[in-house]
Amino acid sequence: MVQASSFLRVVVFAALSQFIFSVLCPGAALAGAKDETAAEWLPIPKWFNDWRSDLDKKGLSFGATFIMDNIGNVSGGMKRGFINFGRLDLGVDADLEKLAGLDGLKFHANMFEIWGRGLTHDYIGNLATVSEIEALPDTRLYEAYLEKTLWDGKLAIKAGQQAADVEFFDSQTDDLFINGTFGWPAIKATNLPAGGPAPPIAVPGIRVKAQPAEGVTAFVAVFNGNPAAPGPGDPQLRDNHGLAFRLQDPPWLIGQVRWDYSLEIAGMTLPGNFTPGAWQHFGSFDDQRFTMQGLSLADPAGTGIPARHRGNQGYFAVIEQTLYRPASVTEKGVNASVQGITAFARIAYSPPDRNLIDLYIDGGIGFSGMIPGRPLDRFGIAMAYMHISPTARALDIDSQDFTSLPTPVRSNETLLEMIYEAHIKPGWLIAPYFQYVWRPSGGVSNPLDPTGLSRIGDAAIFGVTTTLKY
Repeated sequence: MVQASSFLRVVVFAALSQFIFSVLCPGAALAGAKDETAAEWLPIPKWFNDWRSDLDKKGLSFGATFIMDNIGNVSGGMKRGFINFGRLDLGVDADLEKLAGLDGLKFHANMFEIWGRGLTHDYIGNLATVSEIEALPDTRLYEAYLEKTLWDGKLAIKAGQQAADVEFFDSQTDDLFINGTFGWPAIKATNLPAGGPAPPIAVPGIRVKAQPAEGVTAFVAVFNGNPAAPGPGDPQLRDNHGLAFRLQDPPWLIGQVRWDYSLEIAGMTLPGNFTPGAWQHFGSFDDQRFTMQGLSLADPAGTGIPARHRGNQGYFAVIEQTLYRPASVTEKGVNASVQGITAFARIAYSPPDRNLIDLYIDGGIGFSGMIPGRPLDRFGIAMAYMHISPTARALDIDSQDFTSLPTPVRSNETLLEMIYEAHIKPGWLIAPYFQYVWRPSGGVSNPLDPTGLSRIGDAAIFGVTTTLKY
């Protein structure tokens, strides 16, 4: 009865959104205006918007983004159900050159108010978090940093509490998709301590961005290596307000170089970019199979304490390519928001003895402004593949040998996502989507099965995300 009621809320919400869209603003997306903020149509007093605009001209900007996800799995997972959760982002940006005469210096800070349960956490148990905003309910500081630009913007240094998901191992096309792995890939979220510097936990660090030549951009950053204090349980509970500001953990170093280029095909100029990179963590990591005595972790004669490895590393590459762009678009460089078709692919590798995921591959294609009469709408399809390391797989086989039970053996998790993002009014998006997850967490045992012999079922997921930006 609860599931039926939740499903009804999802259907009613989607239908109501479509009704509002079709009746109140049938030509909302026809204007082609830059779709950035809902300030012009939200019922907010004019004096407040004018005051906000005046502050912006003086160098002080603030805004809010409301995101709500209505989502459910109709089959598979640990159990079936439909839920609602969301996040309110409040942010402030200060141009300290305008405000205080500090040349090239800016400040940014934002915070999250998160509510509701998560589908991955409570219903599916997969590696690639179904929604990028899924997190434990909390009010938390996210980012707070200063950024200094030099030499006409060719060098930028950012210091403070920050995340790595926007600049590293990222593309523009993948931002269309809802699943968290298309923002911060599951190989990093799973292998790094506490998931690394990505939503919902940012980490103190320093990032340097440089443009040594035309079309070449280098990024390097060093972060505190653990977003939360060591200990049992969810790391979000060990830094539940984003105020830990940890500096004492072994550091995490990451770097990449992006090359921008253009292809001339059939009279079209099609920009693209290629970004290889690598990272190194200087902490210690558990072996995925063996104890310190060299016995299997599944061996009852062992201590159950995993062997430790010094350091961890990863290698990755991203390619993003414009496939079609009409002659009317004059913008240079890849831009997944202007009219056209773009595609991306990413690959990453980490050592199998100390990482659950040793190989990660994803890719997708996005279409923007390709539907007549809907120049701001986007849609796309993407897939992701997470290979369980052979060391972790060998541990599963050891468990079968020691227990004489046919417990599941993990292999890989594969994800498909399809999404349509409709621009209803400036600053208001509604995006229905579908995801399918094969072998959640690689095919791990379902924790709700008391026998431990059945794996979590393949999950079919439907959702509607609403985003309102002020």
